[in-house]
Amino acid sequence: MTMNKEKRMKKLSVLIRTLMMFLVSAFMILPFLWMFATSHRAPAESFALPPSFFVTEFKWQNYVDVIQKLNFFDFVKNSFIVSVSALVIQLVVSCFAAYAFSRIEFKFKNILFVILLSGLMIPSQSIIIPNFMTLSRLKLIDTLWSLIVTQTYYPLGIFLLRQFMLTIPKSYDEAAYLDGASKIQVLNHVIIPMSKAPILVVVFMHFISTWNNFFGPMIFISTNSKMTLPLGLTLLKGNMGATNLSLVMAGVILALIVPLMIYVVGQKHLMGGVMISGIKS
Repeated sequence: MTMNKEKRMKKLSVLIRTLMMFLVSAFMILPFLWMFATSHRAPAESFALPPSFFVTEFKWQNYVDVIQKLNFFDFVKNSFIVSVSALVIQLVVSCFAAYAFSRIEFKFKNILFVILLSGLMIPSQSIIIPNFMTLSRLKLIDTLWSLIVTQTYYPLGIFLLRQFMLTIPKSYDEAAYLDGASKIQVLNHVIIPMSKAPILVVVFMHFISTWNNFFGPMIFISTNSKMTLPLGLTLLKGNMGATNLSLVMAGVILALIVPLMIYVVGQKHLMGGVMISGIKS
């Protein structure tokens, strides 16, 4: 009798968890369904009540209008230039910094590491004025370099790589030193190949963060031809009317393609890298 009761309670628990997961999933998916459905409606149907979450008629002309009237691919090109350039620079900096903090002994190492990590607690909005003044003196305002430079500081990347490098036995370094390798050669030929998983995590996280960045371009960029995709989408409202929600949603759907592709392709590596990037002091 007790065993039957335990089985019923276990089945009920599984049912409740499944129902909760379904409700949470629906809560997260429905907005995207509404966006996709709205992007295929005529402007007059965009604000119809009750809202519809399903497409009744595919109207791909909305997507064509966004691409043709918005210089869409110019914004995509700018976003790629900024995201890839900033990623390459910050990845080089993160690898060297993580190697130094995990492998090299020097004065005030722990203090410097804490100061470096303090950047995680400082909102980017709080340093926007100093950044603007510095970039203005360097004559980088309204250039893509202003976005690249401000996106190269990524303390989270240094932290993740440093934590993983601490888990790599130093015997590998010593064996390489016995063969005559320098510290740079050890980093390039031993540490980095063994750190591919956390490096991929940093690549995905930084690229998506830079790709979706809106606040920085809004402050530093004023010329339409130099706008990145998130900022360029704001022209949909100005150029095509605030009530044309169908075109706005079509633009948002198009903007989601690249992050979605990166997530689908890198999901396995991303989750694996997060799991093995253990926290070690």
